[in-house]
Amino acid sequence: MRGFHKLTAIDDAVNLVMIHCGRRDLGSEDVDIRDAWGRTLEEEIVSMVDVPPFDRSAVDGYAIKSEESFSASRSNPAVFRIRGLLEAGGAGGEVRRGEGYEVYTGAPIPEGADAVVMAEDCERRGEMLSVYRAVPKFANISARGEDIRAGETILKKGGCLRPWHIGVLASIGRRRARVRRRPVVGVFSTGDELVDVVNADKRGGANKIIDSTRPMIVGLLKELVCEVVDEGIVQDELGEISGRLTGLRDRVDLIVTIGGTSVGGRDLVPEVARSLVKSAIIFHGLAAKPGKPAGFGVLGETPFFMLPGYPVSALVGFEVLIVPLLCRWMGLEVPKRERVRAVMSRRVPTTPGIRHFLRVTLSRRKGVLIASPIALTGSGLLSSITKADGMVIIPENMEGVEGGDEVEVELLRGGFSGAR
Repeated sequence: MRGFHKLTAIDDAVNLVMIHCGRRDLGSEDVDIRDAWGRTLEEEIVSMVDVPPFDRSAVDGYAIKSEESFSASRSNPAVFRIRGLLEAGGAGGEVRRGEGYEVYTGAPIPEGADAVVMAEDCERRGEMLSVYRAVPKFANISARGEDIRAGETILKKGGCLRPWHIGVLASIGRRRARVRRRPVVGVFSTGDELVDVVNADKRGGANKIIDSTRPMIVGLLKELVCEVVDEGIVQDELGEISGRLTGLRDRVDLIVTIGGTSVGGRDLVPEVARSLVKSAIIFHGLAAKPGKPAGFGVLGETPFFMLPGYPVSALVGFEVLIVPLLCRWMGLEVPKRERVRAVMSRRVPTTPGIRHFLRVTLSRRKGVLIASPIALTGSGLLSSITKADGMVIIPENMEGVEGGDEVEVELLRGGFSGAR
């Protein structure tokens, strides 16, 4: 058992990560647009077609020649003979003077018509329509190319494709898009005490625990649109860990190990990493609480991150170290949580030189938002995240916060109302 020789400040750690592997080029690939959500676009998209591709009705009503309605009123209606009905997806028609078509929303405008009068502004008896209000030219018509014109640049290279971007690609008939390749990330946990959740009913001993941290990290990676190679659980044995690391090295862009990173006698991952050829640990020990046992190194040209086994520590290490790198590779901005101002419910002491990540619940008292700490310790308590409304990040240059101090809270829950 030994202490950490040195703790690396979070900002310094991120800089070291970027220096060693921040410039990696993932390359690009063509994918079906249905699989392009969350990917970085690697081409400029220029529409070859108009959207909509024809003039269409924006309402339910009647397509007419607008000039024939200019004198229409309740006492002096304009009268038209209705030639038929046009629906969305149906064939168009043609109107001559004194004629019109009943049209539904999305229906093509018949040739000769240049306006649609809304159904509530007229009255129909059989084939005859009385229009009681004048309509200007192009009224209630969605013109050809109104949304997108042929030759228009609709998406620029380098943007992140969101669901509405997929929709616009579909609207112009694009079935594939060139996007940045997804990072491939290999993940495994270490620990003789662990059992996979799928084998939870076969623990084989009262002291076995279910591996909850790895499924969480896998989920976080998938949220970032990474391709995950989940290698499961590796036993606390030098050869096993070494074989798994070297086996992943040439198959993935990045490796994440979970557990075995502290300073106990069975924390073997750093020891194995130091023993491998062309392997180097850049730092081990982060000036963070929780998250101190996190580390980073390179195995050949493959970066690897050593995350603590405790879930909250692993979450902090993942967010402060791995997320910035993956976003850099994918050309994305690091996601930022919504923030609110709140008042601390009580004093919280912290250690100078360490960045603290304090989980809090939020409540409102007499119109003031109050932040109450859930756990000052307990990085193994996953419930401290699921119960938390937000996180207060206490910087390294502070010696804690006092009760009554105003703090900034990063929200962990979407749509927090502060009603509790």
